[in-house]
This record gives sequence, C-alpha cells and structure tokens, in this order.
Amino acid sequence: MRCLLLALLLLFSAAPAFAADEPYGIALEGYVYPYPVDYLTVTERGEELRMAYMDVAPTGAANGQAVLLLHGRNFPASYWAPTIKRLTAAGYRVVAPDQIGFGKSAKPDLNYSFDMMAKHTALLLDKLNLPRVHVVAHSMGGMLGVRFTRTFPERVDRLALYAPLGLEDYRLSVPPVSYERVLEQESKLTAEAYRQQLINNYALTMPVEKVEPFVQVRERVKGSGEYPRWLRAFVAGYFVIWGQPVVHEIPLIERPTLFLMGEKDHNAPGRPFAPEALRAGMGKNLDHARELAKQMKDAKVWSAPVGHLVHLEAEEPFHAALLAFLAGKSP
Repeated sequence: MRCLLLALLLLFSAAPAFAADEPYGIALEGYVYPYPVDYLTVTERGEELRMAYMDVAPTGAANGQAVLLLHGRNFPASYWAPTIKRLTAAGYRVVAPDQIGFGKSAKPDLNYSFDMMAKHTALLLDKLNLPRVHVVAHSMGGMLGVRFTRTFPERVDRLALYAPLGLEDYRLSVPPVSYERVLEQESKLTAEAYRQQLINNYALTMPVEKVEPFVQVRERVKGSGEYPRWLRAFVAGYFVIWGQPVVHEIPLIERPTLFLMGEKDHNAPGRPFAPEALRAGMGKNLDHARELAKQMKDAKVWSAPVGHLVHLEAEEPFHAALLAFLAGKSP
C-alpha cells in the first residue's frame, strides 16, 4: 500500500491536485499551485490587472542567481513544479509568472502582444529586485523569451529556449483566419478532443494519466460564469503566436543560448488552417533549431527522443542538461 501511495504521488507531482467536482474561476480560483502565489498589479489601458507569480527561494546552498520560467500557452505556471524543485535544490531562486491572460492572472479583453508580456515581466523583476536572470522559456513562452531578451538584453545572463514555438514564420504557410472562426472551434472542443489534441499535436510520450490534469483544469474552468471571457483570452493567444513572429530576431540574440528540443515534437500552430500542400513542411522544429543555432553568436542544441513536454517526458536528462547549461558547462 505504501508503494502504491508513493507511485500516485509521483504520478501527479508535475501538476497540483484539484478538488472534486467544483468549477474553477477563470483565474483558476480553487486550483492549488505547488508553491505560494503572489500578485503584481500592472496597468493596461487604464485597467489595473493582477499578474500571478511564484517566487521560490533556494532549498540548497544559495548561489546568488535567479531563473525566470516562462510558460506555454496551454499550461499554467504550476506545470513547472519538477523544474522548480530541481533548480531550487541546486541553489537557484526561481520566479515563475503567469502572463496576463493565462493561469491565475487576469483575463482582460484586449490585444495581447509579446511586447506587453515582456514589459510586464520586466516590471515583475523590478518588484523582486532582480536586475539579471537566466531565462528558461517553453513553447509560446519561447517566443516571449526571444522578445524579452531582445528588448532587455542587459537583464538576461543565459537563455534556454525549450521546445520553443516561433522557429518559423507561420504566416508563410497559414493564411489569415478570423477570430470568430477560431473562437467557435475552441468553444466546441470537448474534453476528449482536447486530450487528443495535446497528445497528438505535442507528440507526447508520457502516460495519458499525466496529461489528464491539464485537461481537467480546462474542463473545470467551463463551470465558471465567466468562462466566455477565459475562452476569448485563450483564443487571443493563438493570434499572438501566429501574427507576431520572432524567428527573424533569433539570430540577433547575443546571450549564450541553448535549444532544448523534443525530437518527436513537430508542433506547428495553425497547421490545420494551412493548405494541404504546405502542412508537411511545417513543424520541423529540431531542424530549425539547428539552423538557427548556426547563425547565432553562442548557441547550442540539445535534444531528447520525446515530444513537446520534455521536462515531464524526460525529466532527468532534461534537468541535467539545463543545470549544466546554467552553470556554464556543456549540456
């Protein structure tokens, strides 16, 4: 029995537990994060908005360095739990925000942008008195990581682009699609359809049980009376990814950079909207990372034979590579 309980705890360590049946608010009220959550107030168009974040102190001997974790579009910052645990044990202070429009942060109706997110992230670091950080940026967060590093290069020591989106300009393959069409499509997505979307689009190799907490979060938010506003914010994220390419900026990054890639990850947002003849050419992410690294001042590529959620699918090798890179060693 003790072994069974331990196995269950390990199974769900990547995402915190959720209370039975009750709906979540659109700021994930009722959903418990793995570390205490604080808030920063930012102002956009005269509206005060709460930006959630976790600020976690080292558990090992402190090394005086901090790591900023930038989440992907489909995931709240809570999914960083295994990475926070490994980084803090190695002596790093870790800051993991939810960008405005995501996770426990506010969901305003406005035009989202990577410039806005970068500005808010800099304000958060100001509040926490962190002039410089290492940046670890996943998926959509990888695009934000590029924009943040280009906008505030003096604030970034090292940049880890982890299974980043934006390694190609999706507009070259995906024609414009209306907001209404994407909103309607997302509103009809069932739990099973979303589950399969995560597994298939991200080529996930981990057990489906480890995908389920992400599905349940989305399903439980549907019970909120403000779910339509949550959905509008979620759809807005698609248009940030599709309409604000960063691939042309990546070769201009001068900070030491590591691409952490899943070899099976061929995720390409907007592929279903692309002409059939162009779909096969999209999502060659590992190849793109290798080509971009050659054009950069100081960049390397590391990969594992998994999908898009490398820090959950290949925890040990991923974190070993990341820690080596942050320490200035070869991953």
